[in-house]
Amino acid sequence: MKKLIYAPVLLFLLVFKISFAQTKDSKLSISEKELNKIDHLFKQYLDSGWIKGITANISFDGKTVYNKAFGNQIGRPFKSDDILRIASQTKAVTSVAVMMLFDEGKFLLDDPISKYIPAFKNPKVLDKFNSKDSSYTTKPAKREITIRDLLTHTAGLGYAQIGSPEMNAIYAKAGIEAGFVINKKLLQTDINKLGKLPLSSQPGQKWEYSLSVDVLGRLVEVASGLSLDDFFREKIFNPLGMNDTYFALPKEKQGRLASVYTEDSKTREVKPWIDGTFPGATINYPINGNGYFAGGAGLVSTTKDYGIFLQMLLNGGEYNGNRIISKRSVNLMTINQIGNLPFGDNQFGLGFEIISDKGSKKLGQSAGSFGWGGFFGSTYWVDPQKKIVAQIYIQQWPFSHGQLGDQFKSLIYQAVQ
Repeated sequence: MKKLIYAPVLLFLLVFKISFAQTKDSKLSISEKELNKIDHLFKQYLDSGWIKGITANISFDGKTVYNKAFGNQIGRPFKSDDILRIASQTKAVTSVAVMMLFDEGKFLLDDPISKYIPAFKNPKVLDKFNSKDSSYTTKPAKREITIRDLLTHTAGLGYAQIGSPEMNAIYAKAGIEAGFVINKKLLQTDINKLGKLPLSSQPGQKWEYSLSVDVLGRLVEVASGLSLDDFFREKIFNPLGMNDTYFALPKEKQGRLASVYTEDSKTREVKPWIDGTFPGATINYPINGNGYFAGGAGLVSTTKDYGIFLQMLLNGGEYNGNRIISKRSVNLMTINQIGNLPFGDNQFGLGFEIISDKGSKKLGQSAGSFGWGGFFGSTYWVDPQKKIVAQIYIQQWPFSHGQLGDQFKSLIYQAVQ
């Protein structure tokens, strides 16, 4: 009788256990047929004359599922192994370098940056500005800038050439540039000059895209005793096998460097970039020997190399048996670090935009996904929940059809089943 009473219960538990295991172990899949729609999207942009070339790379559950290039470079087809100007995608690498040193106990995130770069001691905030001669008055900052402020773009710094008119003028007068530099420079010299200039706002007051990651590049040099170039090479690129990522591209690889395009401001015709397209910037910065290791903008890379870097982050800081950064630090980088400061529908971590619950409703991107992009029309993101790493590059500025990134993203999530 006892066995009869418990048999249905045991049967229920067994069925529940099997069902739970199937749910837990079930995996998402990605449709190759749906991914092929991306080809048609890219060809539409090419046929419309909105772009000259494009390349994209998608990995799913650690495997490459899309790696294609369309269109042309100057004098040759666009190839999927072209070396690309990744611009602000450099910021993620610098942020990882900072967190590696944090893992080593070199500093704490809430340390004042002036502890390591004294030029930032006793910061001042812009008060009044005279546009006629770029003169200004200042008031004392309420507190010091911290390393966390720099990682979150809440330090109060501006961005040379692409920031507010006031900060653009102040930086230009001091010779501070955004990273695509024409002449020989040293990061140490420029960051020390930057530290003595006024802030655009109080530290911690608001999110403002800035030169903060260039400052962090200098912090890496001070804390490690290596140039930023050497630190990246020895501590990140070599261990990960990122063999095509550089500040200064070797001569033997310069034939693979992608061309850069621009749009005519009136006709929107897409044509090759020439220096002067963006005042004070050159596209030759990877090959002109300027010696400037801009932690916020200076690298070139390939979709393969940068995909490895992003997969390392998706894996919690490890790739092919090489641990680059701790899981704790990856977690810190990929959660909201700016509280309730305004940042559209999303949030910001330590170096990345973080997709919020509200932001996830836009295209189906999972909350907790993180990413950013670059000046020359590039976008990347990592979706830890769906195990997606995606990148898209057009090597063009300006680009008046910026919806391409969202269309690309939408097709990827449509393909996930």
